[in-house]
Amino acid sequence: MNLHEYQAKRLFADYGVPILPGKPATTPDEAAAHAEALGGSAWLVKAQVHAGGRGKAGGVKFVKTIAEVRAAAKALLGTQLVTKQSGPGGQPINCVLVDSAAQIAHELYLGALVDRSSKRVTFMASRAGGMDIEEVAAITPEKIFTVKVEPVLGLQDYQTRRLGFALELNEAQRKQLATILKGLYRLFIDKDISLLEINPLAILTDGSLAALDGKINVDDNALYRQSIADWRDPSQEDEKERRAKEFDLNYVTLDGNIACMVNGAGLAMATMDIIKLSGGEPANFLDVGGGTTAERVAEAFKIICSDPNVKAILVNIFGGIVRCDLIATGIIAAVKEIGVSVPVVVRLEGTNVNEGKRLLAESKLAITSADELSDAARKVVAAAGGGK
Repeated sequence: MNLHEYQAKRLFADYGVPILPGKPATTPDEAAAHAEALGGSAWLVKAQVHAGGRGKAGGVKFVKTIAEVRAAAKALLGTQLVTKQSGPGGQPINCVLVDSAAQIAHELYLGALVDRSSKRVTFMASRAGGMDIEEVAAITPEKIFTVKVEPVLGLQDYQTRRLGFALELNEAQRKQLATILKGLYRLFIDKDISLLEINPLAILTDGSLAALDGKINVDDNALYRQSIADWRDPSQEDEKERRAKEFDLNYVTLDGNIACMVNGAGLAMATMDIIKLSGGEPANFLDVGGGTTAERVAEAFKIICSDPNVKAILVNIFGGIVRCDLIATGIIAAVKEIGVSVPVVVRLEGTNVNEGKRLLAESKLAITSADELSDAARKVVAAAGGGK
């Protein structure tokens, strides 16, 4: 689950990470009122979307009058912001954050994530803040410094000092950085975070540090025990992916025109690969899981058919935990219920495969059976008109 910047900063403040005053607004008048309440002579009006690169895309406005605050909010709210990290349709702007402008002396980068190779929470820091950190890592990796936290011991003082010296901070700033890092580590553990970024962590002209931006991703598997699960913003999520989550389906929208419905993530990846190899383009990743039921198959078909780009559907099921005849029953019921109008190719293998194929054949529906995955891929690509 992704959080908006204003939500991330709310958590930062709770864990002792310094931020500048700011308030979210959903109307131009509310934005103007927040700016008046904050005081000062300059503000930032920042689009709240789940996509990076907002500044370059025009989603961050620097303004110097209340009238400009209102105008900036009016220009952003209700529009779609297209960034290098969003889809071509962009993300809807339903909220803006009105922040006090900062007097910045230098911009740093600070982040934390779970490093799968070492199985440790790892902090990353760089003097090259305010930039695309992926570009910094690719071109000048020596500018990024890391420390890995031993889970039994927690973040140690020597590790915070190591990052402080690497960032060329003075003694007072190193002490403040230590407080920030320890607060962020507690936040990371307490809220089951998978990724945390502050870009930039600014050195202000008075010498102090402050988080001027914030990005937080929370582990979906832990949301059942987190009160911040209520902070999810469904408007920022793909509608088909959101519906899939409600039925425990693993779904990701892609750009092609051949829909895939598979049980098992590895088999789903292989299915998409062989579609590409056969000259087609997959329209989605859809793993219905090992405990597939007829109801979930029907819902999967509904989600697939809601994509207007889909020209054909490939169902590739390996019956192990679930029997092929049950899957066939679900496919038949789904096709009848939804009235699927595009070609459907089904490849079944595993438990009760012959019974499953018999049910499909006797259904008298426009369903094409395939014996092997390569055969299924060729048939579905041909049915889709030769691919994307």
